[in-house]
This record gives sequence, structure tokens and C-alpha cells, in this order.
Amino acid sequence: MTRIRKLGTVTLTAIAAAYGSAVILHDPLVSVNDYGGGSRLEALRKKVHDPSAVVPTRKAQQSALAAAGKSNPLDVLVIGGGATGSGAALDAVTRGLRVGLVEREDFAAGTSSRSTKLLHGGVRYLEKAVFNLDYGQFKLVLHALEERKQVIDNAPHLCHALPCMTPCFSWFEVVYYWMGLKMYDLVAGRQLLHLSRYYSTKESADLFPTLAKKVKDRCLRGTVVYYDGQMNDARLNVGLACTAALAGAAVLNHAEVVSLLKDDDGERIIGARIRDSLTGNEFDTYAKVIVNAGGPFCDSIRKMANKNAQQMISPSSGVHIILPDYYSPEGMGLIVPKTKDGRVIFMLPWLGRTVAGTTDSSTSITYLPEPHEDEIQFILDAISDYLNVKVRRADVLSAWSGIRPLAVDPTAKNTENISRDHVVCEDYPGLVTITGGKWTTYRSMAEDAVNAAIKSGNLAPTSRCVTNNLRLVGGEGWEPSSFTVLAQQYTRMKSTYSGKVVPGVMDSAAAKHLSHAYGTLAERVAAIAQNENLGKRLAHGYPYLEAEVAYCARNEYCESAVDFIARRTRLAFLETDAARKALPRVIEILANEHKWDDAKQKEELEKATEFLKTFKSSKNAKFHDGKHS
Repeated sequence: MTRIRKLGTVTLTAIAAAYGSAVILHDPLVSVNDYGGGSRLEALRKKVHDPSAVVPTRKAQQSALAAAGKSNPLDVLVIGGGATGSGAALDAVTRGLRVGLVEREDFAAGTSSRSTKLLHGGVRYLEKAVFNLDYGQFKLVLHALEERKQVIDNAPHLCHALPCMTPCFSWFEVVYYWMGLKMYDLVAGRQLLHLSRYYSTKESADLFPTLAKKVKDRCLRGTVVYYDGQMNDARLNVGLACTAALAGAAVLNHAEVVSLLKDDDGERIIGARIRDSLTGNEFDTYAKVIVNAGGPFCDSIRKMANKNAQQMISPSSGVHIILPDYYSPEGMGLIVPKTKDGRVIFMLPWLGRTVAGTTDSSTSITYLPEPHEDEIQFILDAISDYLNVKVRRADVLSAWSGIRPLAVDPTAKNTENISRDHVVCEDYPGLVTITGGKWTTYRSMAEDAVNAAIKSGNLAPTSRCVTNNLRLVGGEGWEPSSFTVLAQQYTRMKSTYSGKVVPGVMDSAAAKHLSHAYGTLAERVAAIAQNENLGKRLAHGYPYLEAEVAYCARNEYCESAVDFIARRTRLAFLETDAARKALPRVIEILANEHKWDDAKQKEELEKATEFLKTFKSSKNAKFHDGKHS
């Protein structure tokens, strides 16, 4: 069920160009002639994927936002740099609108970096749709499966299909899960990743050696394996923001909205007061429409417009832990649909380690949610039932909690049911709120939010939505074999402790990592490693290179040590202790890129150390835990 859209002309909004104290906003069209013919969409693709293209500097982006005054407002200002907000900025700018985006912390700093890492249609929702004859749930699955395939196609370097094994301990379960997952295949239709199939007990043991053959006196009767997508969520989010910037949006992280601006009659939102967290400077940005994509924090933005606004977020948390790679085989996940308390437990290979976790449980909204020890222990106990290896708390390399913003539509008459789908509303003129949903459907959520913004502001886009057909930066022309170019053509030049520069091999692990993390831009990182003597690994046992710190500071708006260890790379999520040991060198390189003094470097180390304490690895399990001393 593929949506077919007519693709119109695309206008790109250039960022502000600063000349002395004057800031000039200009809106050159992307002309077909600029790129030797072809469609406007093709011209847009060439602009975004130009090998020599670089994102505008942070200073230029801030200047562009500050220059959007009452007389020349932006068309759309997006608040929130998570998946939905960054997706909305990309959607709007590629329709030819003048767009800005501000994010209080960093792109993907909240929910979008703390996901399950799965791109899924929702097998459980399909089960509810069938047994409850619920057409709404069925449509939700149908839509998510369509979007799942599009996300993978648009960022092939960051996403891939992952087989997931469901163990069956009775022949009834074999038939039940086989039929259910065949229906999942059927609903996916042309968007199918791979066909599901049944494996015998022996075949299952070969595919998943750590899987237990007996659980509480019940013998394994085989498994059913089906496919969903997996992603590097934070890097996908950063890719969205950088693609939007290359397309002409003024995106600014570490920029907090402190208040909303209203017109003289106080009847419509016309802009926002923004504080640059890095400098402390405040400025006003005016826009015809504001899109509130604040995730769990969207109610606080809504209350800036109307202090009596009804709450629409019902937050739930998902706790995840990282275990060594030997807990699960490479390329095969394990999903148990129902545990002793009815929750789903999963264990998936991810970036060379194993991620395990649960589904939702109610929580309160905090900026840095922390998993409690009993939640971590619940996961360990649950997976130990299904494994033939000893499951130890000491093996937990990192643990984190993410808040999912389940939404209640404030305009709906019946608010008893919390939506698993997303909600778009404009309960104050000029302020469109988008929330709910899930990572898999971020693109269509962004599309719906921009459609609502266009209607609210009576905007005049020059194109319909084109994001279903636009690869993110680094994705165009990427192939799974692209890493071989790096391995064959680049050397990792390293400085020893004595200061001597020595060559190192660009081995397959480093080459594959760079290729998957940066796509076709990986050669830029490899060139820095080779030419600037930044080829040393940052942490033992991980492929992350010193060159990535410099590259991300120059090309991906990496402004802090936490930005790098948590979101430009995933070291904090993979192993807290390794991230802590890498911090001094990360800060040293960032200090060189951003011209930090000693005081700033010390502050960065303190902030990053405190941040890592919220990741409950075995080595810091007792820090800041309200339930355990």
C-alpha cells in the first residue's frame, strides 16, 4: 500500500550570510540549470549529496534564526530536535519553506537516542487487531510496515533487516506464532523485508547457541523467525538534522525556548525567545507557525502559550541494558512475547554487543531518566529463563531508561484511551503540536505536522512532501561493500605516547564502522585519521577513532563531550566504563576544535562524568538510585 505523490518544484532556503554586523537572509531557488538538467527533486538530491557539501556553521545558523524578524519571519520554526522535530524540519524545507529548528540540548538527546533500536510494524498491535476486530489497530500496523521499509531505504547505512527468533514451548505455540507472523508478512505485502519461517529445535540451537532447550519443565518445540528493521537511532537522528541543514534549514542545538511570542492582540503565537545555552545570549525568532515537537516535554511548550492547557502526555519508560556479544549470536535477535507479568522481553545484537529490555511501564517526566536496580534485575531474570548461560549483573556494560510520550488528544471528546498512534493538534493559534507515535513512523508524523502547519499559517510551499523519496546524507550511493575502499586506500596514522607518529592498518572493524556510521562521507573521516594523525582508537575493544571527534565537531554540530560519547558515537550506551576512559582524549580534541580553555575542559569532564552516572553499568550501579543504596 504505497503512497504515490506528485512531486512538484522544490525551493531551498539558504541560510543567512553574515557581512560585518549586517545579516542578510536570501532565498535562492534551486534551479534545474544549476545541475545540468533533471527534475527539481533530483536537484535537491544533488545538493544534499554533493561530495563537497558541508553544513553551515553553528554561528551562521544562529544568525539566520536571529535575523528572522517580524517583517521577514520564517515560515516554520520547529521546537525539538528529536526524530519527529528533525524530520519536520527536513520535510518543510524540502517543500520550499523557510525553516528553523531549535533544540534545548542536542539532536536525539531525549527519547530518540534511548529507543529499542527496532524499526517495527507492531506485531502485538496486529494480534489486538485480529482478536478485538479493531480496524484502527490494523491500520496502525499497515502504516508502520510501510514506513519501516522507507526508513531503511532512506538511510541504508544506518538501518538493516534483523531476524528475530520467537521460542515456542508447545505445538500450539508453534502454530499460533507461525500463523500470526505469516499474517504479519502478508500485511507487509510489497514492503516485506524477508519471509518468516519455522525452525526445528536443532536448527534453532544452531542459529542461537545460547538459547535454552528447556524452560521450567517445558521443552523447546522449535522457533519462528520473522524480520523487522534495526537502526542506530541517534546517528539516524543526527543525519536527519544535518540533511535538513544542507537543504537550507537553520538548525541549532543547545538552544532553549524560554518563552513564546504573541501578536499584539495576544491571540496568535508568532515566534519564540531563544537562549543559546553555549553563550548565554538570547534572541527572538519570528515565524508564521511554530511546530512543537518536544516529545515528553511538549506540554511545557504548550503551557507557555496557555498556562491552563490540558496535559496530553502520559509518559511511559522502557529500560534497556547492554550485555557482552556472547549473549546473542551476531545477526539474530530473541523476542519473548509474554513474560511472567505479561511484558515483552527482547535480546538483540546491536553494534557488536547485546541489547536487552522490556516494553513500557509508567514513569514521571525527567530530563535524564535512570533505570532502577529492580528493573535491571527483572530483565536479567527474564532473559535467564530462556538462556543456557549464566546471566550476571556484573556483565551489564551499560543500562538506560527512555521516556516514550504516549499521547492523549486534548481536542478529543473521549480521552480515556491513550493513543499508540501520533496526535497532531493546534489548541492555540500558531502553535501546532505533534507527539505520540514511534521512531518507525517519524517521517509520516513529520509530514502530518507540516501539513497542519501549512494549513495553520496559510503557507505556500512549492512542492508536496518529498521525504519518502529522499535519502539522508551519506545514504546516496552507499553499498554494504563500501567499507572495502576505506580498508584498501586509507591508513590510520597514530601518535604514540612518546609523540612518535606511526602508521596503522585501516582494519575491517574500523572500516565497517566508519562506513555504517557515516555512509558515503566515511572517506572524509578516514582522510582526517590519515592526514591529521588521528587514527588511534578511543577505547579498547571499540572501532571508534580519534578522527571522528574532529569530524563531528566540524560537520555534525558536536558541541560537547556528551554529544560525542552518547550520540555521534554510541560509546556511553555500549559501555559506560569505556566511555569514561575515553573522555580525556575526546575533550582534548574537542578543545582544539572549539578553542576551549582549561576551565571549559574541566567543566566538560565534570558534566560528562555526571551524565555517565545515570547509565547503570555494573561498575556504577549504586549511583543516584532512589530505591537502592
